[in-house]
Amino acid sequence: QVHLVESGGGLVQAGGSLRLSCAASGLTFSNYAMGWFRQAPGKEREFVARINWSGGIADYADSVKGRFTISRDNAKNTVTLQMNSLKPEDTGVYYCASDVLYMSNGPPKAFGSWGQGTQVTVSS
Repeated sequence: QVHLVESGGGLVQAGGSLRLSCAASGLTFSNYAMGWFRQAPGKEREFVARINWSGGIADYADSVKGRFTISRDNAKNTVTLQMNSLKPEDTGVYYCASDVLYMSNGPPKAFGSWGQGTQVTVSS
């Protein structure tokens, strides 16, 4: 059974930084592209960042480009999202997901498992 466990969320002032981590188990981690998604109150879940199996290719939503960095450690089965210059509109529950694939008609989607989410709140 696949388990994805996020950590690192919290409350931060605008302009601050947070580092989210996702620990994966129950899958051959290095076989899968991983990603982060978020859901703000009253909104649909949206794509944030994706990293390919090796960590050599990363993609980001336009709203976070230049501020967020996704990385992975295949030896430790972890994927990390470093978030800098945070804005109030970054507030939401952040989810780690596995098997995140490119779509021809929109942003990447997750076809594997999801974590339980971690809350990120950015105050103005």
